[in-house]
Amino acid sequence: MLDAVRGLTTRGRSFLAAALAAAASAVILGEIDLLRVAGLLAVLPLLAAVYVGRSRYRLACTRTCEPQRVPVGATARVRLKLQNMSRLVTGTLLLEDRLPYALGSRPRLVLERLGANQASSVTYTVRADVRGRYDVGPLMVRLTDPFGLCELTRSFPSVDQLTVTPEVVPLPAVRLAGEYTGAGESRARSVAVHGEDDAATREYRHGDDLRRVHWRSTAHVGELMVRREEQPWESRATVVLDSRSFAHRGEGPTASFEWAVSGAASIAMHLRHAGFKMRLVTTTADLDTHDAGGDGLLLDHLAEVRTQQQADVATLVERVRQRSDGGMVIGLFGMLTTAEAEVLARLRGSRASCVALLIDSASWLNLSTEAREHADRDHHAAVLSLVEGGWRVISVSHGAKLATLWPQVGLRGSQGFAWRAAMAETVAGGLR
Repeated sequence: MLDAVRGLTTRGRSFLAAALAAAASAVILGEIDLLRVAGLLAVLPLLAAVYVGRSRYRLACTRTCEPQRVPVGATARVRLKLQNMSRLVTGTLLLEDRLPYALGSRPRLVLERLGANQASSVTYTVRADVRGRYDVGPLMVRLTDPFGLCELTRSFPSVDQLTVTPEVVPLPAVRLAGEYTGAGESRARSVAVHGEDDAATREYRHGDDLRRVHWRSTAHVGELMVRREEQPWESRATVVLDSRSFAHRGEGPTASFEWAVSGAASIAMHLRHAGFKMRLVTTTADLDTHDAGGDGLLLDHLAEVRTQQQADVATLVERVRQRSDGGMVIGLFGMLTTAEAEVLARLRGSRASCVALLIDSASWLNLSTEAREHADRDHHAAVLSLVEGGWRVISVSHGAKLATLWPQVGLRGSQGFAWRAAMAETVAGGLR
């Protein structure tokens, strides 16, 4: 009952104040009728408090987020199902679901009275422009009397989570310069280059299928030779995300780090759907995403990744090298010093084809002419160090679109060497 009295609304407290004023006037003026009015004004909010306080509703709540994982800028639908588990008929219920600020204002919904064992559902939508994992709930139910004199709040303990993932940009199909790795006895790549007649062979062993006998090699060697067993080769790629806080500029959804996160998600999803065995490396995680649930694992991690004050380039290089098995390395890096670029350049020696999307984070700021020239020199010096180390470097400025830059990743062979020489000459000219 104390909670019910504390739950008197402004209207209920106004009734009590009017009752006190009427009682005081009755005493001063000696008007008995005013005393009766004062009693009536005082009884109404107290009866409302008794009515609300003694209501023993048994309510069950089920919340469903559809879908539970949405990209930045998309909307999700939240459905609340409330069921009256008791035999009492409820009054009008005021519902308020708690939401973090990033998902918008708290929805306030009105649910008409529920009969015994009756259920009813209400829905609302949320939208987030900032990636992350957000708690939805708990649900607060406000019970009130028909006159709105008293209001009590009850809360459900259940909380659901909504994951807002970074934007995934569709990328055009290009032929990538990734290497192939595998575990078979022979290299399928060698067969494709030299032809069937030069297929890798070995001596015949007891139990080998005679259909695998390579007669040309047998005639050449003078003993029975069979083709080696071949196992399919896998396309492998490692996406490296630079999460050093001092390497990025800007704030909120338009920061350079958000561009990098969206780029990492877009590239990783594109390569996964292209059949690559994917690996995502950040300063805090090393994820293999080739399993069936790899898409969700990758996007969930990128939804929560944040910049790190203590992160450094050497940690990223060490993580990549720990389980390096060739393939393609695509890095999304913020600003690099020449020394940091030289550390990255040494990664090229680990049998990997390396591509760097080097973000000119200073372009996210409004700099003076002198500061802009200094930032350009530092950026060009980092590009030159990576190019000389064998990396293919794609410079990213503010406003650049990943889908437009992506075809440059597909350069290979002699075109790649020509590009590297031209890039080195261009950057060296810029430094001069």
